[in-house]
Amino acid sequence: MAELCIRNARRLDGGVVDVAIEAGLIVEIGADLQRTADKEFDAETGLILPGFVNAHLHVDKALTVGENTRWEVGTFQESIDLTLDNRASYTHDDLVRRGSTVIEESVRFGCTTMRAFADVGTVGGLAGTKALLELREAYRDLIDIQVCAFPQEGIIRDLGAEELLIEAMELGCDVLGGFPWFEYTPVHEQRHIDKIMHIAKHFDVDVHMFVDDDPVAPQSRGLEMLAVATIDNGWQGRVTVSHACALASYDDHLAGRVCRLVADAGISVVSNPQISLVSKCQNAPEPRPRGITRVKELMANGVNVAVAQDDIADPYYPFGRGDLLEVASIIAHVAQLYRPEDTPTVLSMVTTNAAKAVGLDAWGVEHGAPADLQVYPPDAGTTATELLRLQSPRRWVFKAGVLVASTSITSDVHRVAPITP
Repeated sequence: MAELCIRNARRLDGGVVDVAIEAGLIVEIGADLQRTADKEFDAETGLILPGFVNAHLHVDKALTVGENTRWEVGTFQESIDLTLDNRASYTHDDLVRRGSTVIEESVRFGCTTMRAFADVGTVGGLAGTKALLELREAYRDLIDIQVCAFPQEGIIRDLGAEELLIEAMELGCDVLGGFPWFEYTPVHEQRHIDKIMHIAKHFDVDVHMFVDDDPVAPQSRGLEMLAVATIDNGWQGRVTVSHACALASYDDHLAGRVCRLVADAGISVVSNPQISLVSKCQNAPEPRPRGITRVKELMANGVNVAVAQDDIADPYYPFGRGDLLEVASIIAHVAQLYRPEDTPTVLSMVTTNAAKAVGLDAWGVEHGAPADLQVYPPDAGTTATELLRLQSPRRWVFKAGVLVASTSITSDVHRVAPITP
């Protein structure tokens, strides 16, 4: 007897199956399983997906903007300045309150694993780190949270941030972040990368850096520097980057060479298309770029590519709600991944690819995988394309085989008179 069985669930390949779960793992999948279970859920042929993985989210910054926020010039530096102003007044209770709201919203939208970035620097110190570490434990039964210590203002420019990063890792952060692009010069970028890799090796942790944020800067070569450093330090498969927007401005020959180098280094790339569209291109000259990295070219060269929420109602992006189905729809538009053969890949960018980007191996609706699952209502569609188009709520969300969220919506159209043929 299984602990739980989800009956009549539709996989993306079209097959309708039962999924048996024991001890937090999927132990059997098949049509009309004969085993019984302590608890059973009838999916009524609704789609079943693995839990969403948000590979990049600034939980500490979330919900810090509103109708009174004013962007005067609309630059990346202005967003940083607004963030610094906010961070100077962070309190522990405020960080926990905002973080709790964002985490619970994310769970309702099917997210079962999250990499949460905590700003570390001489402004704000370790306030975000301490709050996120507390939230990681408080929500352990609903979602796995990886806390990444992140030097938002650099470590060469922000003297003292390096020591604070080390302290954050000693407090128990799971991942070490980096932001070499923000340093003054390419020489400082390289020093930043080298310092982060040295600290990561000392603590034996994975690395997640933001590189080449400017989509119209062909001279920006942080991704290339990091790929070489990853290989030199033997950290292949343990490094993830976000953004890498400048790659789109390289000539095709150079871009192809860098894509192959990234593949050789085993680096995963996380794109945040909604942020790129809103905050990275508004001051670019026409014809204005989309702001994302070369998604198709990276994948064609064997690079693992994911997409993530990045920001929720903060100075970089005033929208967002932690719904990775929404984010997947945006990358489908921006990267032009719209064909029936493309859309399953789009969904993998917020599930299996994203899981790989944060260091998770087994992920999916498959035997032996964690029973982190989301089930959609029967009218949510039967294909990846329909799921992306309809953007339906998650009927059930399971974490390690335990129901952690459910949503039901009734919608009707009321006519005064019937339609006359």
